[in-house]
Amino acid sequence: MPASQKSRVNFALHAPDANEVFIAGTFNDWDPQVRRLRCDKKGTWRTWMNLPAGQHEYRFIVNGDWQEDPQAGERAYNPFGTFNSVVSV
Repeated sequence: MPASQKSRVNFALHAPDANEVFIAGTFNDWDPQVRRLRCDKKGTWRTWMNLPAGQHEYRFIVNGDWQEDPQAGERAYNPFGTFNSVVSV
């Protein structure tokens, strides 16, 4: 894939009790307010992004608490003593 080409990546988190869910990562300078997810009727929060090829680290912010994506196939240790989720494009 050429470096300028991007691929659609879907993100989802089942959190029926959440009031709000955001996603932050290397693709948005870890800004916890940039990308809000939308909740479906079954309590799954979803969004998608067009991301360039490579590995992208991210975390969900659920009601203000940062957490890993339980569906992520990869994760990377971070400087806060926890893990970031990783998606490869």
